[in-house]
Amino acid sequence: MSLDPVFKALADPTRRLLLDRLREQNGQTLGELCERLNMARQSATQHLDVLQRANLVTVVRRGRERLHYLNPVPIHEIEDRWIAGFDRPRLQVLSAIKQQAEEYAMTVPDYVYVTYIRAGATEVWKALTDADLTARWWGHANVSDWQPGSTWEHRRVDDPGVADVTGRVIESDPPTRLVITFEDDPSAAREPSVVTFLVEAYGEIVRLTVTHEKLANADQRGGISRGWPAVLANLKSLLETGETLPQNPWEMHR
Repeated sequence: MSLDPVFKALADPTRRLLLDRLREQNGQTLGELCERLNMARQSATQHLDVLQRANLVTVVRRGRERLHYLNPVPIHEIEDRWIAGFDRPRLQVLSAIKQQAEEYAMTVPDYVYVTYIRAGATEVWKALTDADLTARWWGHANVSDWQPGSTWEHRRVDDPGVADVTGRVIESDPPTRLVITFEDDPSAAREPSVVTFLVEAYGEIVRLTVTHEKLANADQRGGISRGWPAVLANLKSLLETGETLPQNPWEMHR
């Protein structure tokens, strides 16, 4: 992929400032960004369009709102191409020190993952909520009546009496939106994280956006950053081919 749009986007100080504001607080609306920058909505929209075309910003719809998220991948590609090969060891040490300091000083950003599936919205909804189907693509059965206020359990296939994750259904609007709490450590004295599934149909395909919010720490974010792409790849394979992947994809990172 050409990095020309990335360099063009980063060349403008206002666009760099927008990225800084998203780094400080990810998932902002256009109005929130304008308030923080004292900028007209039209000007902010033009700059955000440039950042979005460069893949530096991802937009996620939530109801009538459009939330803007920083995507660091293109910047990482620049680092990997021009910096990493020259002074990687020293920079990694400095980066690790900086990252650890920031983890103590800043809240953990939300995690957003988007995938496109050749299926209907109803099929995707059923795959997310049917216990037998989730057992096939996730290795756990998601059990609930999926009504707002109800509980849900992420039960092991080999031992249905054990639920590795539990939670509560916050919103349920079939077949487009499901919001649940996600509690993988009931003994932890903290608020559970929240997962939102947004199913958007477009012709013969669906865009599935998974947002994981209120993460406890960087370790949890690292775990779900590896886990969500793996299980959703299995879901995509099941809906498009009728079969899951030949090996469990979440086992690769081990």
